[in-house]
Parts: sequence; structure tokens; C-alpha cells
Amino acid sequence: MNTSVQAAVTEAVVLRRDAGGVATLTLNRPSQFNALSREMLTALQNEIDRINADRSVRVVVIAGAGKAFCAGHDLKEMRANPSKAFQKALFDQCGRFMLSLVDLPQPVIARVHGIATAAGCQLVSMCDLAVASEDARFAVSGINVGLFCSTPSVGLSRNISRKQAMAMLLTGEFIDAQSALAQGLVNRVVPIDQLDAEVKKFADAVLAKSPAAIAVGKELFYRQMEKGLKDAYEAASEAMACNMMFEDAAEGIDAFMQKRPPSWRGR
Repeated sequence: MNTSVQAAVTEAVVLRRDAGGVATLTLNRPSQFNALSREMLTALQNEIDRINADRSVRVVVIAGAGKAFCAGHDLKEMRANPSKAFQKALFDQCGRFMLSLVDLPQPVIARVHGIATAAGCQLVSMCDLAVASEDARFAVSGINVGLFCSTPSVGLSRNISRKQAMAMLLTGEFIDAQSALAQGLVNRVVPIDQLDAEVKKFADAVLAKSPAAIAVGKELFYRQMEKGLKDAYEAASEAMACNMMFEDAAEGIDAFMQKRPPSWRGR
């Protein structure tokens, strides 16, 4: 590899690695604790857009390089651009990226170690699943610098109870990994040396299922949460009826009754 290409790889703010149907996106600003700069948000959005159209990718893992998962927005960049127009554009960009994780047909797993603060905690909350190491700590700490974490509160309040969310938002205090597990922010907590293996367990479980059923189910899950109870059931009924028309549903049911492994075919 020549020097210029090597430098470009070294300086990439998001690294992507694909293996066995799993795309791993690694936030790669370790010296800044993987703060979400505009450049990083753009790189993440580009990768998610590519993955959305790539049916060879079945699962997405988001990880952080270095000592932390993600420390939130880049405060130095924000202070260097004090106009309201810049700030609104930045938060709009971040919001679009967070929503694109929900819109993605593939499940997204957060691989969390070290700290996940402010928009970093928001990122964990917007992933479909999250596995944390025992050393992980979570906070929405903007209030400590005079900035209420309004955008992180959107995802946070959809993961944990109102009282727990407000306690984090009003105090800026950290919660540890076990508290995050108990409150519903993460699914599993393991020792740091088991983190990759535990993420792989989740990914493998998803890889064994019908990608068509997962895609329709994920879309419905988030859509029905924003509806009233009656409308949610109507939407879910329609989704299940459509799902039953998939070849994979017929194959899965036949395989179950015939006591054999299913062979997924797509929709």
C-alpha cells in the first residue's frame, strides 16, 4: 500500500468491515473519544445508505475505536461555529442519521465499551440492540455545560422510563452498565474480553432468521409504537397478513412441521 492510500485509511473517521453478512462500522476518532463531528456523521450516513440497498448485509454492528464508544457531539467544532444556522444544521444532520438506523431493514447492534455520553448515549438508544462491557458508562451530560440534551432525550425516553430519563437529563450523572441493563438501555452486559463474542451471538441469532420477516417486523415495530392501541393493532394485523404471503413464511412453517431446518428464499 502506498503512503497516500495508507494515510487515507488511517485517517478515515468511520471504518467498515464486512464478514459473513455482518457489516461493522467503527467510529474512528479515538483521540477525541469518537466525538460525532460533521465529517463523521456524513461518513456514517453514507455507509448506512449503502447498507440499506445491500441485501448481502444482514446485520449492522456499530462500535468505537480506542477507549470509548462515543462521547457525543464535537464541542470544539460546535464552539468554532457559533451561528444558530450551523447548530440547527448539525442537529438536523444527526437526527436524520439516527432515524436512518430505525428505517434500515437490517437490525443494528451497538457494541458499547467505555463511555457513551450525550449523542453517544443517543446512538445506543437508537440501535435495535445493544451489548455493553462491564466497564461501560452512560450519561446525557450536556446539562453539565449548560446544554440540555434535548435531541438525546428523544431516543433515551423511548428506551427507559420517564423518571429514569429525566434523572439522567437533569443531573448529567453517569449510570453504570448494570443500571443501563436494568433500565432497558442495553440488552446484555459482559466482561470486556467477552464483548465481541456476545455481539456475535446476537448477530448469529439474527442471521439464522428470515431476512424478509425481520425487515417487515422491524418496520412495523417502530411504526406501531407511535400509534394508539387500536391503530397499532390494525397496522400489526396488516403486517402479519402480508408477512404470511412471503415464501419464507410458507417455508418456515413447512420446515417446522416437517422437523427440518428452513431454507430461506427471500420474500
